[in-house]
Amino acid sequence: MSDARLAPAIQRRNARLGVAIVAASVGMLAMSFAAVPLYDLFCAATGYGGTTQVATAAPGELGTRKLRVRFDANVRGGLPLRFEGEVASIQLLPGETKTVFYKATNLSDRPVTAVASYNVAPDAAGGWFSKISCFCFTDQTIPAGGSIDLPVVFFLDPGLEKDETMRGVSDVTLSYSFFPSQTPAASRAKPAGEGQG
Repeated sequence: MSDARLAPAIQRRNARLGVAIVAASVGMLAMSFAAVPLYDLFCAATGYGGTTQVATAAPGELGTRKLRVRFDANVRGGLPLRFEGEVASIQLLPGETKTVFYKATNLSDRPVTAVASYNVAPDAAGGWFSKISCFCFTDQTIPAGGSIDLPVVFFLDPGLEKDETMRGVSDVTLSYSFFPSQTPAASRAKPAGEGQG
C-alpha cells in the first residue's frame, strides 16, 4: 500500500486519538471538581473521617452503655482568641440529648469574626454522633475584649452499641477549631450564637 493511501487512515486514527485524549482530560477535570462535594456527601452519610450527623430530634430510646464525651477547642490562623469548652467532658447514655457550651473570648481591642469547623474522634464515632444544633460553619463575631457562649446540642445514636467498630470505644472527642472568617465584612449579618450545622 502506498503512503498516499495510508495518509487518510492515519489522519482518521490520529483524530480519534485526539478526541479521546481531549474527552479523557475534560472528564478528569470534571471529576476533580466533583471530588470534594462527593467526598463531603460520603462523609456526611457515613460519618467517615469523624463527620457528624445532623438530626432534628433525639431518638425515643436510650442505650445502656455510658460513654464519655470530651470537648476540645483550638484556635488557628493567629486569631487573638481564647476558646474552650465550659466543661472538659461529660458522661451520657446513647440517645440522651445534651447541651454543652463552648466559650470564645476576644483578647484584642477590636472585634474578631471567625468561623469554626469540627470533627469527632475516633473516626468511627462520627456516624453515631448527631448534632441537633451547633455554631459551626457560621461566622461568629466576638466584640473587643468580650466573650460569647456557643451552644452545641447533640446525642449519640443508640445504634452504636450494635456496631463492632464501637465495641471498645469508651471515649468520644468533639473537637472544634476556630479559623479567621473568609466572608467579606459587608455580608456578615448573623449575630453571634446563631447557626445550624
